Amino acid sequence: MSNPLECLCRRSRFEYKSALRLLLIIVLLGGGVAIAGTPQRAKVPRIGYLVLPALHDPPSEERQAFLQGLRELGYVEGKTIIIEYRSAAWNRELLPDLAAELVGLKVDLIVAAGLTIQAAKDATKTIPIVMPATPDPAGAGFVASLARPGGNVTGLSLMAPDLGGKRLELLKEALRKVSRLAVLWNSASRSSETEWKAMQPSAEALGIKLESRPVRNADEFLKAFSDMSVRRPDGVITILDTLTSSYSKIIADWALQARLPTMFGYGAAAEAGGLMSYAPRFPDLYRRAAYYVDRILKGTMPADLPVEQPTKFEFIINLKTAKQIGVMIPPEVLYRADKLIKYAQDQNG
Repeated sequence: MSNPLECLCRRSRFEYKSALRLLLIIVLLGGGVAIAGTPQRAKVPRIGYLVLPALHDPPSEERQAFLQGLRELGYVEGKTIIIEYRSAAWNRELLPDLAAELVGLKVDLIVAAGLTIQAAKDATKTIPIVMPATPDPAGAGFVASLARPGGNVTGLSLMAPDLGGKRLELLKEALRKVSRLAVLWNSASRSSETEWKAMQPSAEALGIKLESRPVRNADEFLKAFSDMSVRRPDGVITILDTLTSSYSKIIADWALQARLPTMFGYGAAAEAGGLMSYAPRFPDLYRRAAYYVDRILKGTMPADLPVEQPTKFEFIINLKTAKQIGVMIPPEVLYRADKLIKYAQDQNG
């Protein structure tokens, strides 16, 4: 026969264990509710912004347009998106290290233009890369094709190989007697080489002889200027890339002193003293690049985002420069211009 005291002890131990189990369940459930009820902080996307030129404050017009595009899509820099800026300050040898640094930070994507695209592409095959503007992304090997990029790179093309002939045509219409043009182009750029070759049929059809003036650094620009001073062409045309655009002010100043007409593929060059330019509006392209950033951050793969080509182009004529170098632009050409930079006295009066 059981001892009543032992029964009471066994019952107490059973109730104690049951109470412990019940308490544990309550704690676990309560913790789960607390965890589920605690709002989780959303991950703030971090992107890299890799450029060759020095970064300035206030930002360049292109960078301002890019940031404006992000704001229009709901991003606030420093709050809902973090941008890691890296600049080579014109030292292209630094680009591979800067690109590797961004990869090491595990950024969600990299925005790269011009010469920085290759550095970014060499640094990563997985992190998406957005090009705000590049002359010939397929010809340069950045994408398999415009419609199907195929890798981790996408963005916007400048359509440069198709525009060289148009620039020659406009220059010929403005300067009817032109027959020999010097072409400044970056011989280290595959896309510039593609455009140089694409210009030949158009030049032949217009009766223009093109003289190659390849450049890769400051010393070669000086040599090109010296050669053109000795063997003077009827005008100078540049093939757009990061190098020639960065030297556009120097080219325009030299040509102004030499009294030579110039045609650029960069609108800011005409505003800086070049005679003419025919190009897409770069700020528009950078603003549109924000759309690619947004799509990729929301899960779209770069390979599924076709490379866009610009649809609007701006023809600028600097009348002040035309007067200084003694060139008369025909009225029908002036009429076609989207923007005329007028004489200082007209602007003041």
